[in-house]
Amino acid sequence: MLSILAAAEEGAEKTRDLPIDPYAVGGIALAILLLAMLALLSFGKGREHS
Repeated sequence: MLSILAAAEEGAEKTRDLPIDPYAVGGIALAILLLAMLALLSFGKGREHS
């Protein structure tokens, strides 16, 4: 049990040393996905249904 806690503690220390904020990565991914969705919707808007 102590080894698991020690490993979790070590993992938590590694995440604090990231050069970029995890929320920034999530925001960038969200923006990319929203742009892709808008591109898909605008591309399909002028097409007839088959």
